Amino acid sequence: MTSIISDKEAKTIPLSEPEISGNEWEYVKECLDSGWVSSVGDYVERFEKVVADYVGVKYAVAVVNGTSALHLSLLASGIKDNDEVIIPTLTFVAPANVIKYCGAHPVFMDSEEDTLCVDVSKVVEFLSNECESVNGDTYNKKTKRRVKAIIPVHIFGHPADMDVLVEISEKYNLDIVEDATESLGTEYKSRKTGTFGIVGCFSYNGNKIITTGGGGMVVTNDKGLAGKIRYLSTQAKDGSFEYEHSEIGYNYRLTNIQAALGVAQMERLEGFIAKKRESAALFENYFAEIDEVDFVFEKGYAKSNYWMNTIKVRKRDKNALMKYLLSKNIQVRPIWKLIHTLPMYKDCRAYSIEKAINAYDTCINIPCNIKLDQPQIKYITTMIKEYYS
Repeated sequence: MTSIISDKEAKTIPLSEPEISGNEWEYVKECLDSGWVSSVGDYVERFEKVVADYVGVKYAVAVVNGTSALHLSLLASGIKDNDEVIIPTLTFVAPANVIKYCGAHPVFMDSEEDTLCVDVSKVVEFLSNECESVNGDTYNKKTKRRVKAIIPVHIFGHPADMDVLVEISEKYNLDIVEDATESLGTEYKSRKTGTFGIVGCFSYNGNKIITTGGGGMVVTNDKGLAGKIRYLSTQAKDGSFEYEHSEIGYNYRLTNIQAALGVAQMERLEGFIAKKRESAALFENYFAEIDEVDFVFEKGYAKSNYWMNTIKVRKRDKNALMKYLLSKNIQVRPIWKLIHTLPMYKDCRAYSIEKAINAYDTCINIPCNIKLDQPQIKYITTMIKEYYS
């Protein structure tokens, strides 16, 4: 019989929190004792190698956060002023922002109903009906701009349909810059996310499955791209002694202390994923008894890291439900507002957005932290059941 905590016993159940209980203190102390605390040190190289080996690529470049990883990836891939980049409207705002950093324009796509990832059928439809080929490149018929890349995002840890995206990227000469910031350890058909595009980007923010406080990583099998990204991340410094710079660079380097945290966290990643998957299975089981709610569970081709647990409410009463759960000491959050509705992006192209609107109206994130136990999961689902009864 599953025990359940009472309302009075329930302390706040956080949405997410880092798990720092491995070798983090030891490795950080080593940095402090050695004096190598900034952007140069052995732990930076160790962190890059362990991540590259884990996902199965040749090169990894550590950077200050996931946003900088995306920004450098677009720059290194050759995104230029007035290019267009396809992205989902249902995601965190960072990929849209980095497109604008490059002087380019986002084209927003719908999401799939089940996974919440980019609707690949809409991407195919847009490229087939709204674009044309000119000298080997793809151009938007309406804007006359070159469509240069696509940024698929593995939403809440679930992989996008990469087979279709890889196929159309080859057909239309598009670069895939893979936003895997939420999906470290996730697999699509037994292959790790971050390895399908010309580059993949990870984030180690405090709420991610592993954390360096803040931090990011670019992974790739392309030596030239890795070198370009590293060069740009270090202020585009040309020499090891003289301060020569031949182009604009960025101070996007990760510190040795942060990398030390990352090495320690990577040692426990598989355990974290196993715990999150165990919690997701419990949620799925308990929510099967609640008609008004669907738990967003993985598809058959996927092995999700369940970075963020998500439910869909059928009565479109998510705000009232969130307020009720917060009153019961259960932290929840709405999913992101659709980017094409934000004021700075309202004039950008949004192609046939339908299912993403419904997703925003009905989806919320519920606790996903690694420390969740069975009584807490039962309490969360019981409170949701109580709300609807």
